[in-house]
Order: sequence, then C-alpha cells, then structure tokens
Amino acid sequence: MDAICLKNIVLDGHRSDILVRDGRIAGISAAGNAADGTSVPECGVETVDCGGKTALPGFVNMHTHAAMSLMRGLGEDMVFSQWIDRIWNVESKIDEEYVYWATKVACIEMLRTGTTTFNDHYWHSSAGHRAAVEMGLRPVSSYVVIDRNDKEESGREKDRICQLYEESLGWSDGAFAAGFHAIYSVSEEMIVWTAEFARKHGLKLHFHLAETEQEVKDCISRHGISPVQYLDRLGVLGPDAIAAHTLWLDEKDIEILGKRHVNCVHNINSNLKLASGYRFLYNELKEAGANICIGTDGCASSNNLDILEAMKTSAIVQKAWRQDPSAMPLDELLDMATANGAAALGIDTGKIRVGACADIIIVDTDNSFFLSDAPFLANFIYSAHSDCISSVMCGGRFVMKDRKIQDEKEILSEARKVLKKITKDK
Repeated sequence: MDAICLKNIVLDGHRSDILVRDGRIAGISAAGNAADGTSVPECGVETVDCGGKTALPGFVNMHTHAAMSLMRGLGEDMVFSQWIDRIWNVESKIDEEYVYWATKVACIEMLRTGTTTFNDHYWHSSAGHRAAVEMGLRPVSSYVVIDRNDKEESGREKDRICQLYEESLGWSDGAFAAGFHAIYSVSEEMIVWTAEFARKHGLKLHFHLAETEQEVKDCISRHGISPVQYLDRLGVLGPDAIAAHTLWLDEKDIEILGKRHVNCVHNINSNLKLASGYRFLYNELKEAGANICIGTDGCASSNNLDILEAMKTSAIVQKAWRQDPSAMPLDELLDMATANGAAALGIDTGKIRVGACADIIIVDTDNSFFLSDAPFLANFIYSAHSDCISSVMCGGRFVMKDRKIQDEKEILSEARKVLKKITKDK
C-alpha cells in the first residue's frame, strides 16, 4: 500500500483520522473526513479501523544496552561494584552473533511496550544496529569506548570507533553515535579524544555520569572536583552530550548541566534496583536548562525495557521524596518519554503532527483500566500495563500489529543458542 489511514482513532481527546504516507504523517483530520482534507482515495490506501483505540507518539528509550536482554538475573542482590564486575565478566564472552540475536530479543520487548526509537550503548554496534533495523525500529547505536587507562587498549579503541564510523556511513536507517563508558573506566586522554571525534563528525556523545555516590567521592579524591565539573573542564559537555543517570549532583553540577544544555537521562528502575539512589533532581535540572529524558538502562540492572513502567516509577518516586503529589505531572512525563528524547537525538519524532515521522503507538482502551472519566494519560501511565498497546507503527509501517511480531519464535530459538555462550561456566 502507498499509504495507511488510521480511522476513528482518538488523538488528544478527539476522534480523528490520521493519514500516513512515505513514512510520515501526511494529514490529520476529524474522524469521518480524510486526514488530508479530501476524500480518502480508494486505491493505494490501507484503511485501518481504530475505533476504541487511542494514538500516542512512539516512546524514545534514551539509555539502554539492548543486548543485555539475555543477562536478566545474572547479578542479583549485589552492590554496584560487585554487580559491574560480574557483568563485565559475562560480557567478556560476547561476540557479534550474540549481540545480533540478543538485540532482536530486546526489540521484541521494546515493540510490545511501545518503543520505536532507542539510544543504545554497547559493543559490536554494527550487529546490534542491523538487528534493530531488521526489526523495524530506529536505533541510535553508540560504540562504548573503554580502555581502563591502558595505552595499548586506547589505540585499539580508537581504531574500532573509526572503523565503525566508516561502516555507519552505509547504514540505511538509524544513526551512529560516539560513546565512552564512564570517568572511572576510561582514561582522560581517551575521554577527550572521543569527545573531539564526536564533535568532528557531528555525532551525539553518550556516556554514564554521576550514577553512584562512590563515583563522585572517587572523582573528588582524584581530581578535586565532581564528575560533572571534571567533564566540563575537559570540554565534553554540550547540547550533543547524552548523560545517563546524572543522579548525584550538587548545585554547581546542576548549573553546568543546564548551562551546557546537556541531555540528562533518568533511569529510575536501574537506580533503585542497584541501590544507586532515587533523588533525581528533575525540577532543578529542568529549570536550569537541561533536557530531561527517560531510559530503562539494560536488562542486567532494570530487568526490562518497559518505558511505561519507567514513567510511572519515575513519577511516584519523585512525588514521594519531594512530598509533593504535583511533582512530575502527566504531560511532562509523556514529553520525557517522547519529544524530549527525539529532540536530544535530533530526530523528527516524539509528536503526532503533520510532517513528523509516523511513529505511533495504538492503545486499546476497551478494558477495565480506561472505564473512568479520568484523563487518558492518568489511566494509561498509572493504571494500565503495556499489554494495552495493541499495535505499533515506526517510520510509517506496522512493526507490531494486533500484538503480533514477525519471526518472534525463530528469534527466541536462536537467542537460546547464543545464551549458552555467556552462561557457560557462570
């Protein structure tokens, strides 16, 4: 079909018709009228009756390690330092085949929970990127530089990221990003080199920052300043920087992150589960000028990739520690999970409007969670679960329709085979 018309779907509280053509939203109109203002052509348009359903923009997961989808439960009930050593040991066994199939498993979960774009942070980036594109998602794939202050490894890492960048120039969809792990696992010279590489090639720069209290204490002991101030001194921070966690901050840190318009990614479930902390300074960062987004982190720590669950937990924890039930309101929650991430990545998605990428979640409201007259977002975020998402469209085509995803059984079968690589001798 040349185009798709979503008929009788609720958009912003109004029954509407949404016309999708060439991967973008071509028109929106009141239900019963063609979305482009004329009668819907009989030829070349697939009409989908969406009565009883509501449209939302696809979620943007701004920080995850997709191929960790097969690492759930491998480091439970451990403090962060023990957990990360355990995971690094497991990751020493992975290869391209593992990343390819593990990323496909992650994509199944992301589609079922409404994510259409994700900002990945992992190794064997080409394999993960290829898997995601084949599944119909839009990945932004960063290679994670990590040298542990080893000069020989630094040289190898530079060669790897240069090679991957050259490969990415031939990618048909999505994007490549530069990335480094964290200030405690990457040398100062390598951090600066990676940031300059990103700037030179117009890439986003993705890294972990101020995730734990210990990270801050160690940085102050070593450099005399906080991790945020350290990266700012190195010239790393700016509007293309995507900083995951940003949890342990002082007033000066917040001022810097706002002034540099850094994209700060809140990963509440991972932070809670690893006992890294919970007092994410949302109000302060937003008022300072930072762009606040939501991520899930990888399944080794968060155990799932469900952005809807992350939205709910983010809000209720924020309300609790601030003792303010008005904290993190519904419309801001939705923006954190959609438009803010799209803005951080420079992608024309995150909003359902004419001209934008046609990344659309279709929510089935014919169930007990939506019976009340409460605002739709209240019922969706605080009451419902992701299984009310019946279909997902990314780039103008259905990547999940009526909860069915192509090749799911084959993917799970292949994933079971590669899983043996990392669980052997665990």
